[in-house]
Amino acid sequence: MNKSLFPVILAGGKGERFWPLSRQNRPKQFLTLDGGSRSLLQATADRLLPLTGGWENLWVITSSQIAQGVQEQLPELPSHNLLIESQGRDTAAAVAWSSLEIKKRYGEDTLIGFFPADHWIADQQAFENTLTAASLLAANTAAIVTLGIKPTFPSTGYGYIEQGEKMGTFNDLPAYHVNRFTEKPDRQTAEHFLSTGRFSWNSGMFIFRAGVVLNELHIHAPEIIEPIEKDGPSIYPQLPKKSIDYALMEKTSLAYVLPVEFGWDDLGDWNAIERLLKKEDNPNVELATHIGLDTQGSIVYATNPEDVIVSIGLEDLVIVRDRNVTLIAKKDRTQEIKQILKTLQSDPRYTHLL
Repeated sequence: MNKSLFPVILAGGKGERFWPLSRQNRPKQFLTLDGGSRSLLQATADRLLPLTGGWENLWVITSSQIAQGVQEQLPELPSHNLLIESQGRDTAAAVAWSSLEIKKRYGEDTLIGFFPADHWIADQQAFENTLTAASLLAANTAAIVTLGIKPTFPSTGYGYIEQGEKMGTFNDLPAYHVNRFTEKPDRQTAEHFLSTGRFSWNSGMFIFRAGVVLNELHIHAPEIIEPIEKDGPSIYPQLPKKSIDYALMEKTSLAYVLPVEFGWDDLGDWNAIERLLKKEDNPNVELATHIGLDTQGSIVYATNPEDVIVSIGLEDLVIVRDRNVTLIAKKDRTQEIKQILKTLQSDPRYTHLL
């Protein structure tokens, strides 16, 4: 059995809620959002490489629209480890195709991990220890292991995983059978989840053996795995668009969760910048030249250091200046950026802004 972990970075997302910084030819995973020098995609690769033994074991799956950008971002990645989807069909198809390709090359007992390209993780050593534990569990059990993040507040923006019976300890971390997955709850439900101590946030990170996940896909999502097996990736445009959570994880009896703590954020929208970079001595988060008078609780971002943003008497806003677009939004309405993009998409005058 090949005991190495073969991580697959899911890098096909659009990151629309980070518009106007994130655009079609420069999606969120190509951006540097934490004040460092590496993009989210590069930081994800950096985080996984210590566990792979080198670039030969690291894989990326992405869309045809940004494949060239992925190659430019990760020039060390072998070209045969880059899978290019002709159309985005969500994560179930990505997991199915990637797992098939890795199985063909290395066998059905190969350990595979799936990792979104847009996560921020604070503690590298704790992350590596967690993946070692998950790999031990997946290598020795017919298990689809998901990493559950111990919640720090009653979020209504994340899915939740309820842990059931404890099934063992791996690398000093307890593992539990999954009782159920719950999509984004309301505030009262989220508060109840936290009070029980049995729920984790669903991180969207998974580890399993290739044969285990492919067998489960045959049982629970044959409409996805069978066409790919028969026709290969050319069938992509005809596949149903489903997440791996909906297509498989909510149905399988082989789901296990490791509740973990290593400092995590999924960087879903502009408010994530505040969670990462807020300082007590500054009333705002400023990644721009900003001159403010009585402005507080706001996020200010500009790509051009020569642009100056001046604000007076503002509170709890997101202000973003990128090239020819300025976004001004209330922080609690950044989820609605997607609606604005639909408006721009429907008007030929503005499609160049996407």
